[in-house]
Amino acid sequence: MRLLKLVPDDTNIKFLKWRMPFYVVSILLIIASWAVVFTNGLNFGVDFAGGQEIRATFTQEAEAPVEELRERVGSLGYGDPVVQRFGAPNEVSIRVKLPEEAEGNPGAAEEISRQIIAAIEAGHPDVRIDGVDTVSGKVSGEFLYTAQLALLFAMIAISLYIWVRFEWQFGVGALFALFHDVSLTLGMFALFQLEFNLQIIAAILAIIGYSLNDTIVVYDRIRENLKKYRKMPIPELLDLSVNETLARTVMTSLTLLVALIPLLLFGPASLFGLTAAITLGIFVGTYSSVYMAAPILIWLGVSSNSFVPQESITDIQEKKARGEA
Repeated sequence: MRLLKLVPDDTNIKFLKWRMPFYVVSILLIIASWAVVFTNGLNFGVDFAGGQEIRATFTQEAEAPVEELRERVGSLGYGDPVVQRFGAPNEVSIRVKLPEEAEGNPGAAEEISRQIIAAIEAGHPDVRIDGVDTVSGKVSGEFLYTAQLALLFAMIAISLYIWVRFEWQFGVGALFALFHDVSLTLGMFALFQLEFNLQIIAAILAIIGYSLNDTIVVYDRIRENLKKYRKMPIPELLDLSVNETLARTVMTSLTLLVALIPLLLFGPASLFGLTAAITLGIFVGTYSSVYMAAPILIWLGVSSNSFVPQESITDIQEKKARGEA
């Protein structure tokens, strides 16, 4: 039985032929993404914007009715609540944003908590309220600052790793590709005003990991081919390397999409932002590995001599002594 091949072995797509138009489009998309972020802003969730948190235990139930609570609390008009299991299966944490007029107003925050608790008790008399807390803007700001540091340090550490493993040009290329992926993801959230919370930070870190993995596979093949085909022009060598890794890239991306698209279309609303971010990240991560990370090596001066060991003065002198030079 013949195996199904999504990409034929003799595939020879001239990716680098269109590197300039795609680079222009990508740079314009990056600029547009940041323009939307600064213009519209991100729709921060409770994790980053602050809000009211209520912890409850459903004493007569084996599991807390998370979906029902999300609908019941959401109908009160305080936006989409974050309802998560907290500890045992019958314990939950419910978080809602505070309206602007309730910020810094303890009385208004308490009234919102009373309304939420009353709505829960109306459907579940067995519920026990374990605690009510107000997540201040200061604490949420610390969450946001820490999340930004996590993204920044992840990208820098990745670039340093690639720099050490390959050459500095490869580190710069990987960093630019990651910046491209993160920018477009943030632009999507700012454009459609999807809720931006800690789940999305996890999604962006996953995108960075996926894009990096794809980029390293391409870079590793480029390094091997630079050693094998010393006289081949760099654009042709990059095309060859991308085509040789194309089957692996397509199969990996399609496998992930098979799991993500049903979750995106039919999954719970609480996971929509996370799933949308990772789905977009697969497309832009694959694209950036081909049209961002590879072509930039030409402009950064990678040549057929990049991975040829340089002879030291001692080696040259020894060759002269043996009459080989």
